[in-house]
This record gives sequence, structure tokens and C-alpha cells, in this order.
Amino acid sequence: MSTDKRTAVRAGAAYAVLVVGALLTVAPLVLSAMTAVKTPKQFASESVLAAPHPATLDNFRTVLDQGLGRAVAVTALMTACITCGQLVTSTMAAYAFARLSFPGREALFWVYLGTMMVPSAVTLVPLYLMFAKLGWLNSFWALVLPFLFGSPYAIFLLRQYFRAIPGEIIDAARVDGASTLDILLSVVVPMSRPILATLTVITVVSQWNSFMWPLVAASGPKWQVLTVATANAQTRYNAQWTLIMAATTLAIAPLVLLFVVFQRQVLRSIAVTGLK
Repeated sequence: MSTDKRTAVRAGAAYAVLVVGALLTVAPLVLSAMTAVKTPKQFASESVLAAPHPATLDNFRTVLDQGLGRAVAVTALMTACITCGQLVTSTMAAYAFARLSFPGREALFWVYLGTMMVPSAVTLVPLYLMFAKLGWLNSFWALVLPFLFGSPYAIFLLRQYFRAIPGEIIDAARVDGASTLDILLSVVVPMSRPILATLTVITVVSQWNSFMWPLVAASGPKWQVLTVATANAQTRYNAQWTLIMAATTLAIAPLVLLFVVFQRQVLRSIAVTGLK
């Protein structure tokens, strides 16, 4: 077999594996959306793969009216606050670790980064006791405050990107009279849009999908987040799969839309930073 044929066979095999992987990834999402727009009668009498005819939005109206709408609003507000807080604080901390000189900088950075190895279950009880003593359980502050001021992963990701920015650009801005804050806002941040977009997607997905801490810290219905409400829906609706899939689709759809909007920036940051 010639070299060109071998290359073509390998490329074909690679594309086949990718197509199969894409189908396995997308199929559950498609089935969830298809089931969500079916009537209970159609779901019970026809194949799962049968197309909905006619499609209905009654399942979405039902779950939204029964409390899921508030859970969506709470989750969106929580995610927006945490994402904005992490972007601001992580950017400032990462720039300090990447470009500013101060005693103990490297040691402090690696000690802080080492906290990534601490399982979240270890800090769950101490964090719960702290908020219980403050009287902040079952409140919006309990959902937001533990994750508002950056994260080791975000700071590490941004620090590596900031270190790759040519020092001559920053030195030129400093010669022109720019302060540290001016350099950060006018030079570093505009040049870091791809990695900031990536960090935005990562933060939104992780906070939108957070379950354990919201379950413990805000168990009441007032501040219940979408993941907890969706888990409770499986018990509440008791095998009413059209309603359960409607709740699941509502939980997944914003994340899919987010990736579609930011996919170019994410892929660009992967190409630039070599993120695995």
C-alpha cells in the first residue's frame, strides 16, 4: 500500500472515530430534547426514537410553573455573580503572580496552587459550620461567597497566559507613564480575550452544574438551584419522563448555547496556550 493510501486510511479511521464519539455525545442530548416535547401518551405508546408529532411545550410550562423557573433564575444569578467575581479577582491575582515582583511570590503561588489537591469534601463541613455561625445558610450569600474570589485553577491558567505576553509591550506602556492598573486594563486584558473567554465558559459550566454545596447550604425552596431542583424532579414526577426530560433539557440548553457562542475563542485559546 502506498504512502498516500495509508495516510487516507488513517485519516478516514480518525474521522470515523470522531464521528462515533460525536454521536455518542450528542445522542443523549437529542433524545432528551425529543422526549421533552412529546406528550405522555406518545412517549408511552411509541418508540423512544420516534419523532414528536406534534411537538408540544406543555412539559416545559409545567415544570417552570412548579418551581423550576425560580431555580433557573437563582442559578443564573448565582453563576453570573461568581463568574464576574472570579474573572476580576483571578485576573488581578494572576497578573500579580506573573508580572509583579514581591517577596515570596513563587512560594505563595505554589502553596496556593497546592490547594487544588484538597478535595472539596474536606472543606464542606468547616465551610458549613462557618456559614451556620454567621447565620447565612439558606441565603444567596451562602451560594456565592465561597467561590467569588478566584480559584487556583483560574489563577494558574491566567498566569501562564500573562507570562507569555512579550515583556517589551508592558515595558513600553510603563515608559509611556501607564500605571500597573492601566497596563492591566488597557494592555493585558485586551490581549487576553481568548483565555478570558475560555475561563468564562469553564466557570459558568462548573457553577451551573454545582450540586453538593448548594444542596447543603441552601436546602430550602427559596434559594434552590437548578441541579438540586432537577434531582428533586425525578422523585416528584415519579417516572413521568416527559417532565423529567423537560427539566433536564432546561438545565443543559444554556450550556450548549454558551459553547456555541464562545467556541471560536475557546479553540483559539487552546491553540495559543496548548491547553490539554
